[in-house]
Amino acid sequence: MPPYESGSLILVNFPFTDLLSSKVRPSLVLASQGDDVIILGIFSKVPEVLQPSWVKIDQQDPGFPQTGLKKTSIVKTEKITVLHKSLVKKKIGRLPPAWLSLVRETLLQTLKLK
Repeated sequence: MPPYESGSLILVNFPFTDLLSSKVRPSLVLASQGDDVIILGIFSKVPEVLQPSWVKIDQQDPGFPQTGLKKTSIVKTEKITVLHKSLVKKKIGRLPPAWLSLVRETLLQTLKLK
């Protein structure tokens, strides 16, 4: 299986923070390092008020179809995990460059690197 590029959207068993269970969900690839893939979780429950660490991926945006997502979702930049590439179920799409830039900027703020 080829390495996944930054900006790819994939399906994985994303672990809960208690590490006792997981759920298949779309995730955003930040980077691939060797056999590992660094990802952010994507969630389809979108509340009215978003946290500063979240980026909304709106289905009304012209770039939405290339994501492969089924409906408006949020990327939670505080939900970071590293998985072996063999755990990727499949690639579903790609995040448009403007959204990827916004996610990266938000991630830097979330991690207090900027």
